[in-house]
Amino acid sequence: MEELQSTLPPDKKLKAGREYIWNRKSKRKAEYWKYYLEYVENGKLRAECKFCPKTFAADGNLNGSKNVKNHAESCLGNPINIEKEKGKEKQTKLYFDQEHESSELKCGSRIINLNDVREALIHMIIVDELPFKHVEKPGVRHFVQVACPQFHIPSRVTIARDCLKLYYSEKEKLREMFKTCQRISVTTDTWTSIQRINYMCLTAHFIDNDWKLNKKIINFCPISSHKGEAIGKAVEACLEYWGIDDKLFTVTVDNASSNDVACAHLSRMVRRTGCINDGKNLHVRCIAHIINLIVWDGIREHGVCIDRVRNAVKYVKNSPARILRFKDLVQKANIDSKSSLSFDVPTRWNSTYIMLETALKFRRVFSGLSLPDGEDLNDNERPPEPEDWEKVERLVLFLEGFYLLTKRISGSHYVTANKGLGEIASMYDMLNNWEQSEDLNFQAMAIAMKKKFDKYWGDVDKMNKFIYVALLLDPHSKMVIVELTLTDMHGPEKGTKLANDVKEFAYSLFEEYRKMYATSNIPDCGDNMSMDIDNSKGLGSDYVRKLKERAKRLKGTSGYAISELDRYLNDQLGLEEEEQDALTWWGKNGQRYVILNRMARDILAIPLSTVASESAFSTGGRTLDPFRSSLTPKMVQALLCTQDWLRAKEVPNVDVEENLKELEEIEKEVQRGESNDVDDEVVFVDSLV
Repeated sequence: MEELQSTLPPDKKLKAGREYIWNRKSKRKAEYWKYYLEYVENGKLRAECKFCPKTFAADGNLNGSKNVKNHAESCLGNPINIEKEKGKEKQTKLYFDQEHESSELKCGSRIINLNDVREALIHMIIVDELPFKHVEKPGVRHFVQVACPQFHIPSRVTIARDCLKLYYSEKEKLREMFKTCQRISVTTDTWTSIQRINYMCLTAHFIDNDWKLNKKIINFCPISSHKGEAIGKAVEACLEYWGIDDKLFTVTVDNASSNDVACAHLSRMVRRTGCINDGKNLHVRCIAHIINLIVWDGIREHGVCIDRVRNAVKYVKNSPARILRFKDLVQKANIDSKSSLSFDVPTRWNSTYIMLETALKFRRVFSGLSLPDGEDLNDNERPPEPEDWEKVERLVLFLEGFYLLTKRISGSHYVTANKGLGEIASMYDMLNNWEQSEDLNFQAMAIAMKKKFDKYWGDVDKMNKFIYVALLLDPHSKMVIVELTLTDMHGPEKGTKLANDVKEFAYSLFEEYRKMYATSNIPDCGDNMSMDIDNSKGLGSDYVRKLKERAKRLKGTSGYAISELDRYLNDQLGLEEEEQDALTWWGKNGQRYVILNRMARDILAIPLSTVASESAFSTGGRTLDPFRSSLTPKMVQALLCTQDWLRAKEVPNVDVEENLKELEEIEKEVQRGESNDVDDEVVFVDSLV
């Protein structure tokens, strides 16, 4: 059996319990039989393809060989057929591709390869989050028949199988990429699906050798519970599976107490496998989540006016007739805004901000509606009064800075680690300004938020020190911006002391990196330190020679290597370099700092928020919607991970909801183009009420 297995491709396994025929005396003469395994089933002879699961009746006296021959010549798993398909000379076809940024048409020619069409179909199913049954819909089949008649659409079962094959193929590519990367920072979060299954998403962030930031979802799997120990063990198992448990650098999580337990578990793991700074700075708290806690402590003071606006929005959106009435009043009031009313999620203050900011544009329209009012209503259920709108207006102004700040640090396709300290200082400055407000309500709100701010960021020891070093490693900031920021936040005396602590930590971290990586790669700094020994004789020549020999031995030691960090901190930026972002600068100048560029590659990749993992749950919700809730957890992981790996950075997620305003404009344009005096074919009854 081992000899028979050796004739098969690596991914093909012999079926357990199947009675295979090996070394038969009368061998088949036809060439295509070498692509088959013969076996006996229920006393009948059958042939199994070596490259796919298909089997055929193969009794020479009872069955013909046409099916066996045709399959051998067309099996897509057979590498011979793939090469033949690539090498076939087919008629090229002209195509015209319109550039996205211009209206010019680009002309080209290509050979239509059916394998490429099939791969493109799989790509569409995964990236666009389509169900497997999508390929069996009559509209899709009609479109493909017109666009590419020679392509035969596979069944949903084949599509599911191809999606899994693509997942395993892309996973191996990512595994190879992990072998060449340096260290990896991860974000993780948990979620409960409509199937009541607890899922954990784990996302890896790292900077590759080309100084490109990579974000890859490496796990979306069920876990036993949301408890910290279960999360920690699940993350550890995933890292070991990928072979990167010894490359873990930081873990970014929200402020749930269970995550503290999970990070403690992972700290013990990295101390076994090897880590930077003994794992003391492994735990990174999600800045977006802390901002969420800080803001909620402040806007709690304005709960009444927020509830009144929320109820007014809900009243309008709960009835089609009210929506039409609202649109009519907007048109009469000449309010030129493409915004539409939106509900908020009570646990997400940024959605509350968007709701208030949008409703504020239509404050005159709300006054023209007959909103419910009466003595039986609670105070927060009454219609918004002019005083409420004034409070909302100031509240929106107050929250705008926090909203923009959250958006800036929640990106996953650009580095955010070097922005963390600056954004925290910006928030501190905003709170200080609002503390001086003449409005006592807003003053109290700023004071409440300041207390929460001090709880998490009031002391340098409460923050992960990598955030300070990340700003230092930003070539546009360096140590001077770190010192100024800490001085503004903590005063001259304490700020200077904290800046010195940060600098001392940076030097100790650099020394650790120097010891970790081979010193043989460190270039000589011949201009600064000549190692030529003077052979001249004279008074003190022996002493001078000894000094030079000692200096020569300092090459590669801390006394020599730390000067690289000093040199970086003292170098000035040119005008061209000032226009580059941090990654571009390090990509062009990293060779000048042999050790420091390794340190920058790890620290700048640290994500400051868990949005990269949380955003996967919106995709998970669509993948596991009520119509497809029968997907297995393994298939869910394959679809979500592969989608994340295939999506290019430049391609944004497309919102599935249509823009109603845009559709209304399209309807008017089409109607004007066809006829100016055609009446509406659809009569809305609500508009006649």
